[in-house]
Amino acid sequence: MSSSATADSSINVLQFICPTGFYGAERWILALARNLPKDEVRCHLATTLEENSKDLELVKEYKKQALGETFEVPMAHRFDISVVGRLVDIIRANDIHIIHTHGYKSDILGLMAARRAGIACVTTPHGFENSSDLKLRLFIWAGCKAMARADRVVPLSRQLVADCRFAGVPVDRTIYIQNGVDLSEVEAERGRPAPATKKKRIGFVGQLISRKNVHDILDIFNTLRKERDDIELVLLGDGDARVELEAYSYSLAARDDIHFLGFRHDRLELLHSFDLFVMTSTLEGIPRCLMEACAMGIPVAAYDIPGIDQLIRNKETGLLAPLGARDALTDLWRQLLDDRVYAEQLAASALEYVTREYSASRMAQEYQQLFLTLVEKSKTC
Repeated sequence: MSSSATADSSINVLQFICPTGFYGAERWILALARNLPKDEVRCHLATTLEENSKDLELVKEYKKQALGETFEVPMAHRFDISVVGRLVDIIRANDIHIIHTHGYKSDILGLMAARRAGIACVTTPHGFENSSDLKLRLFIWAGCKAMARADRVVPLSRQLVADCRFAGVPVDRTIYIQNGVDLSEVEAERGRPAPATKKKRIGFVGQLISRKNVHDILDIFNTLRKERDDIELVLLGDGDARVELEAYSYSLAARDDIHFLGFRHDRLELLHSFDLFVMTSTLEGIPRCLMEACAMGIPVAAYDIPGIDQLIRNKETGLLAPLGARDALTDLWRQLLDDRVYAEQLAASALEYVTREYSASRMAQEYQQLFLTLVEKSKTC
């Protein structure tokens, strides 16, 4: 490998992502960069600049928090291979030792740039998409092939470790670093009085994409709304499925109490206003939004799937129903809305668990050690 770091110099890492918004992966990058010691690891950021990803919140926040240099790389079309050359230029001009990629497209482009520049490539899969779209499935396949050739693959959850092995990632290149989240902003908001609402507020935060299975949230809410008029549903986030989901919600009897708010800068204040946080995903890593809900002390009801089960232990830190069991999940919503003492007990247990087990500083220390190991290894290549 051509780039090297001496024992008394910083390691230079280039975080590379092709953002679609400001969601879990983007916020995760911020948390990692914030918690790495800047005098030992310098984290820079490269993003692709595409038609649907201009004026990026991630870039704004990175600059605002002075976390490192930022580079926006224009793409002429959805998969512009010339990006590889631009990344190589950035790597060489800034003495980058490691490129750290996040997502199928960035895994492919980042690995190609790493190999051309002669540096290490670390990939962190944040989740796998279970789309039925053929083009997307082929793209995912190509991303998995690239991921399997990275120097290290670092899944966020134990289930993602198994998924990576199924995708062909060699065991000796896989390392599990448990996910972490920077809870300082959540803790600050939790210390304030919760915003007042006229109705009990059921909420969701996340991307509006197929694997989030938001249709089930809408249908369950519609069922409960027919029984009672003291509830409303608030959905924060954006995504490819938003237009279709909003159109579907208009067909429901509960439509006047369903609110799609899109991306919001006051996301944590709105989260604090929730009486119940819900998820119906079919596939997850360890959702950042769920960590934040637990850290905010909001009761949780969700489907029991890998990733979510690392945060929500049924009847201990929240309530879980079998995947697809909408009637069972509906009953859990009722229970948490009506039995506030029980709901608060579960929420308190979840808050304690997330605070203890999912520290961003602990996660950053483990990544720092990984980066150091790879740089030391490069000296022998």
